[in-house]
Amino acid sequence: MDDGHSHSGSRNSDSFVVKVAEEKQKWPVSSSQIVSHFGTSGLSVAVATATTHPLDVLKVRLQMQHVGQRGPLTGMGQVAAQVLKKKGQMALYLGLMPALIRSVLYGGLRLGLYEPSKYACNLAFGSSNILLKIASGAFSGAVATALTNPVEVLKVRLQMNANQRRGSMAEMRTIVSEEGIRALWKGVGPAMARAAALTASQLATYDETKQVLIRWTPLDEGFHLHLLSSTVAGTVSTLVTAPMDMVKTRLMLQRESKTVGNYKNGFQCAYQVMLKEGPRALYKGGFAIFARLGPQTAITFILCEELRKLAGLDAI
Repeated sequence: MDDGHSHSGSRNSDSFVVKVAEEKQKWPVSSSQIVSHFGTSGLSVAVATATTHPLDVLKVRLQMQHVGQRGPLTGMGQVAAQVLKKKGQMALYLGLMPALIRSVLYGGLRLGLYEPSKYACNLAFGSSNILLKIASGAFSGAVATALTNPVEVLKVRLQMNANQRRGSMAEMRTIVSEEGIRALWKGVGPAMARAAALTASQLATYDETKQVLIRWTPLDEGFHLHLLSSTVAGTVSTLVTAPMDMVKTRLMLQRESKTVGNYKNGFQCAYQVMLKEGPRALYKGGFAIFARLGPQTAITFILCEELRKLAGLDAI
């Protein structure tokens, strides 16, 4: 028994060392590999987004409860029942098209930039420890969000306007004509902070959890390893990003909230929310965020790993 366990531990340690050694010469350089790298990332995020989009709609509605005032919070089940009763099933898919466009662009960049960022850290510092993985994730998430924020603004506006029948482009023109082009970057600061925190916590946790499991358990690359690692990553990223997600949603939808004045920035928004609605308000929609982000993280990483294998790329 002990010999078998030691052989298993030795095998896993060896594979772990080989993986770390290979990491230093890793990032794809051919154009086809780069296309596959970003394409697999974008496609996996798009599939995960389409699967969990109704939960995203509910999350936005939960976050917009009792704006500017305290009060008992309605649960996700009640909000879902209210939406289905008043507006029908299609209301749960409001904003799906911009969400899919954003997921391909944002997801492709967010996941796709992580490995080259980590590779650059490897070249610069000679290692890719947990702190450098966090920094790589933060950088890739922030850059991806800065470039795709207009699509996110459009998505949340459509999700809150169930009665309007305009398409995405008509809504975009309305936003620009009534509020100016800068309105498309409303909430970009908190959105970048959230994306940096999300990507850093999600990818660094997934990456590090995989390495720990490979080193200390009999698990190898495959479904069970990816499922366990992505579950841990989804839990950690939810706890880290829920308050930032709340502030981002409020800033993007403040024109819809007639009961309060404009928030000046993310910090002032967070302060006002805690002052008027209580600290718990920062986690409004928190369960919906976890119910969406947990499965979304699992689907994204499991599918991305499979697509990367089909494309002949190394595992994340």
